[in-house]
Amino acid sequence: MAVSRRRLTTVAAVVATAAFTAGLTTGCDSVDKALDCVQTADSIADSVTALQQAVENATNDPTRADTSLDAIEKNLDKIGDKTDHADVNKAVDHLKQAVENVRTAVRNGDRTPDVSPVTAAAGELTKVCTK
Repeated sequence: MAVSRRRLTTVAAVVATAAFTAGLTTGCDSVDKALDCVQTADSIADSVTALQQAVENATNDPTRADTSLDAIEKNLDKIGDKTDHADVNKAVDHLKQAVENVRTAVRNGDRTPDVSPVTAAAGELTKVCTK
């Protein structure tokens, strides 16, 4: 199930707006953490889009999926290092597991793994970044 780039862009815009609004009513440290979370969630959304495109074109270049998965994991590490928020950490864990499941499927020869759990987990992360 492919998620359109337009939908991911809309999600990123909502996240950014929510973080900005939250920042108006909280302290600077909270604003910095929220913006970090939003920026990283936006990067993850871009990586999820790249992953979906890589899976769709896996017969042409199977290494693109690995590159996209690496980018998602790198961004997840950034979020995990910067927060002690339980819901964010839970969402990060879910997304890490979904990424690992796709990576395992690719290693096992699946050229078109189901990336919908990655998309769902990225959506979960986006939600918690805006709280």
